[in-house]
Amino acid sequence: MLDSDARAAWRLFNLNWLPIAAMGGLLAVGLPATGLSLEPVAYSITLAIAAVLVGVACGHQLTKGELADPKLVFSLGTIGQVILTCAIVGPLSYVAGKMNWPLQDEALLAIDRALGLDPEPLARFVNDHPWLADVLARGYGLIKWPLLGVPVVLTLTARRVRLQVFMLAMSLALVVTIAVSAMVPAIGTYYGLQLPAAHLPEINTAVYAGQLRDILALRDGSLHELHLFFLSGIVSFPSFHAASAVLYMWALWPVRGIGGIAAALNMLMIAATPAIGAHYLIDVAGGIALAAASIWVTKFWVERLGRAAAASAAPALSPVWQPSLAE
Repeated sequence: MLDSDARAAWRLFNLNWLPIAAMGGLLAVGLPATGLSLEPVAYSITLAIAAVLVGVACGHQLTKGELADPKLVFSLGTIGQVILTCAIVGPLSYVAGKMNWPLQDEALLAIDRALGLDPEPLARFVNDHPWLADVLARGYGLIKWPLLGVPVVLTLTARRVRLQVFMLAMSLALVVTIAVSAMVPAIGTYYGLQLPAAHLPEINTAVYAGQLRDILALRDGSLHELHLFFLSGIVSFPSFHAASAVLYMWALWPVRGIGGIAAALNMLMIAATPAIGAHYLIDVAGGIALAAASIWVTKFWVERLGRAAAASAAPALSPVWQPSLAE
């Protein structure tokens, strides 16, 4: 890694282990405290994949030193961090849900209606237009692919510091999302509206059915073992679908030929969140605000850290830590 941007990105990559370790520690403490456990096979496979990716990336960096290939290091290393983060935050959201604070569906629905944004007419409009329901269902599923695509695209286009800032901002947003969801638990709009899924036959309500099933099972104590590949998104407020869409758009926006496409697809994901994800509109607004705040806080911290490191370094080494977020 001969250029200063790669060196700065490597430092940030190592710093990104701190929030991952913190979330992992919370999960390790939270599982026995709440009586939950993880199905071992799927979890072991996932951890093994993440370990291999990170091991290859870090091993290459440590053995090659200044001659290490940044594309290999940051694509594989960051994908490994992403996989590990997802493996932690999914079960951690269930630990938070196990706190059993009073459901806030009534309050969230009241906020929507006070703002003139009743979710019921929106859901019925989507149901009355099957083509729209199908498009939104496809859009809602877009949350998964950028988790792998962003590290690859930003690494190949030499936006390595931006990639690490994205990763840190995502970790911050996830921590806040899980903490808030524990205090403001909710099942979703169709539950709050007392609107059976059978009344909306054109809308794919599988996501809502999963969160309804798991939240109620958590609260009545019938859910004990968490199967990693079958966990539902049980967080309502703030919506991490909306937050992740903003994070993806910010990360990919400077990439010519991809930024505009990513923005359009992620706007579709945000539009799909109320009807397909059964999110209150205040959930969506909260997710967008959280992502924007996470990006701002992370950029501010990284730039301040960079200035402090550059000021304390020897003149010949000062370019080592000059993170550039412009592209």
